[in-house]
Formats: sequence, structure tokens, C-alpha cells
Amino acid sequence: MTLASVATFTFATWALAADEYNVNNGLTLTGNPLGLHGFDAVAMFEGDGPAIGDAVHTSEHDGVDYYFTDADAKAKFDAAPGDYLPQFGGFCAFGVYVGKKLDGDVRYADIVDGKLYLFVNAAIFEKYLEDKDAVIAGAEEKWPGIRATPIEEL
Repeated sequence: MTLASVATFTFATWALAADEYNVNNGLTLTGNPLGLHGFDAVAMFEGDGPAIGDAVHTSEHDGVDYYFTDADAKAKFDAAPGDYLPQFGGFCAFGVYVGKKLDGDVRYADIVDGKLYLFVNAAIFEKYLEDKDAVIAGAEEKWPGIRATPIEEL
């Protein structure tokens, strides 16, 4: 591969991730964007809440890097990433429900039927709690139509 081909492939992967996943600005040491703002996805299910991960324990999934608190959490994620990844690419579930891609914040999270949903802030999380089922169903219906749409076009 030439250097130009590698650069094009890397940019194309990042561009896809930027549209479909809520990632931090900037790249990790591997050249991928960072998902979940560096928080450990496994800890959301098995810990006492959000725990910041460590770059020493990095896993890549679909062009996005995720950090974990330890090797055990990384191994669990590597074995079944779909069991731990947040829904809607880590964007706010209520935002998706209204057709937007808003930042998902691990401080405002809910696990429903084994799925992790994130929300942008406390006020939106409270709004979601008023009718969880409708918000989740509406977001699941809208997500396929906005998944690959750049944020600025919504």
C-alpha cells in the first residue's frame, strides 16, 4: 500500500465513525477516534457506574477505540462488543428520538433489557424517564434513517 492509500483508508474509517458513533475530537495513538469519552463500557454494566478507562487497555471496534480500566474488562469487550456498546452509536437516545445526534454522557445513562442508553444531560434524562418505552421505540425507529447522516445535516 502506498502512503496515500493508507491515509485515504484511515480518513475514510474515521469519517464513517464520526457519522455513526459519538466520538471525541482528535485521535488516539492508534489513529482512531475515541468512543465513550474514554469511559469503560464494561464498567457501565458491571461496575458501580462510570469509570474512566486507561489507554493501556484499548480495544478497537468498527474504527473507534475504547478504553478500559483493566485487562479483564478489555477481554470481556473483545469477546462480545455488542453486549457493551451504547445504543445509537453513543449518541443521546432522546436526541435520536427527536431526530438529532446529541452528545451522550455516561453520567446520564440507563440500562434497559441489557442495552445501554446515554443521554445528554439531567433535564433530558428526566424527560426520558417520563415515558422510557416511547423514547426507546421512537429512537430505534429513527436511528436507521439518521445513522450515517452527518451531525451538521440534522
